[in-house]
Amino acid sequence: MRLAVSIFVVSFFAMTSAVFAAPEQSFAQFLRSFETKAVAAGIPKSVYRAATNGLTADPSIKVAQGTQPEFEKPIWDYLEKRVTADRIKRGRNAFAKNKALFERIGLAYGVDPYMLAAIWGVETDFGAIMNNDRYFKPVLRSLFSLVHQRRGRVALDEAELIAALRIVAQKEAPKGGLKGSWAGALGHLQIMPSAFLTHGTDFDGDGRRDPHNSLADALASSAKWLLGVKYQPGHDWGYEVQLPERFDYLLAGRTKLRPVSFFAGKGVSRVKGREFGDLNERVFLYVPAGANGPKFLMTQNYLALKGYNFADSYALAVAHLTDRIKGAGPFVKGWPKSAKFLNRQQRINLQTKLMKLGFYNDKLDGRFGPISQDALRAWQARNGKLADGFATIAVYNAVMKSN
Repeated sequence: MRLAVSIFVVSFFAMTSAVFAAPEQSFAQFLRSFETKAVAAGIPKSVYRAATNGLTADPSIKVAQGTQPEFEKPIWDYLEKRVTADRIKRGRNAFAKNKALFERIGLAYGVDPYMLAAIWGVETDFGAIMNNDRYFKPVLRSLFSLVHQRRGRVALDEAELIAALRIVAQKEAPKGGLKGSWAGALGHLQIMPSAFLTHGTDFDGDGRRDPHNSLADALASSAKWLLGVKYQPGHDWGYEVQLPERFDYLLAGRTKLRPVSFFAGKGVSRVKGREFGDLNERVFLYVPAGANGPKFLMTQNYLALKGYNFADSYALAVAHLTDRIKGAGPFVKGWPKSAKFLNRQQRINLQTKLMKLGFYNDKLDGRFGPISQDALRAWQARNGKLADGFATIAVYNAVMKSN
């Protein structure tokens, strides 16, 4: 789940300045100075001082943020580690064990309960890691460490830290304190503190919102959060499809959702002879691994999953696990595993070159997502190549040699 330091040490440190700015103070000085900002945001001074008394920085936080597997691994590697036969089996058992609860959540919010089960599985392995200190950390320590490190999203990290302190001030933290990911996500389904403040729900009716010790509260809170990022009840996340020969891959991308009928009219069909349901449903074409990999028509609900976690590999893992827990099989089309995945520095180089050539105008972060893929497709089309946006080493070499 982590990059091999021996292979990527140069590119990792080359990116450190882009991911983390240098801390401006010692950790102790930072804790003292941030008190003013916390109090101004409404956090009682007594709560702040109790939370920071004796607090030390978590030395693992910087390494963890620099090696997020969602952005560092080929999408097929990420999926294979998260949608395993064992996890599918345990997911079906966990759903069956809590079937009445899942059905009540589904009826109350209209969110697919199997999708909530899949998020639970990907985030905390159906709660199994919640007692593992390696993965489940004290949230306040993590967030104070992140804000002190000043990674490339300082304002957002500060907002999550203030939100976590507010949860403590409102006496909604469990006795053992807030626990979660290195980035501050809470409880069974790893909802961020700010989202919990807005969408946290007491679904079990015990008078308190608790994403840690109440699966009911955790599921309901995440269901409300998904609705908040425009999840559409009654719709699937998407469909695996097959494309006709000589298909125009410039139609891929999520900048514009079109009705299913638009793609069906161009020869796009579902795999295994399945029929589309609503031809008016609005979708976009997603081609994560080029012409030789699986292809999908994605709905707004896939984008809602990206609202939960922005990485496409994460969203597709949850989507696929959703179907596998329901009883569906693997994707029909295999992944092009023989393709050489670019390392971070190569992805930065490719973004830089595409920017120089006038095709790319975004962050040079090595995260080769939708904007980078659109830029690569545009370059491929301009140069008479198959414009599938898949950054193989051969494509990389061709772009780097172009003028």
